[in-house]
Amino acid sequence: MGTLEESIRQHPFLKGMSAEHFKILLESATYADFKPDEVIFREGDPANRFYLIESGKVELESRKQDRPPVHIQTIGAGDVLGWSWLYPPYYWNFEAKALEATKAIFFYGTRLREKCDEDPRFGLELMKRMSAVMLQRLQATRKQLLEVTTHG
Repeated sequence: MGTLEESIRQHPFLKGMSAEHFKILLESATYADFKPDEVIFREGDPANRFYLIESGKVELESRKQDRPPVHIQTIGAGDVLGWSWLYPPYYWNFEAKALEATKAIFFYGTRLREKCDEDPRFGLELMKRMSAVMLQRLQATRKQLLEVTTHG
């Protein structure tokens, strides 16, 4: 494994980011490891971070009281985990659980929100990138709903 900086530079989510904005991200980053079946965050808890997945698999689920969890999507290397830290009211919209040993880069979202306020260009750049993640998750949820209604 290379340095944290190399790992971040190689992640598809940050491709094409300016050196100035990349430096801001690097200052708020560290490595994170998750064991199989470890819950990374729970739906409804405060959202204050996000992850770039380097290896492993993470399951995203939505839970409703007194009902079994609904599988939304499985993500892995090259994916982004967590966008709720950037959008009020800053609570997780899904539960995330490692399905296998997972390595990720952890970013302090609270610090990055402050940087977004200080540098609107940086904020816009992150919003654009996170919006693409949100759209992809919305499409995965839509596909899941269509499969349930078609086959169920």
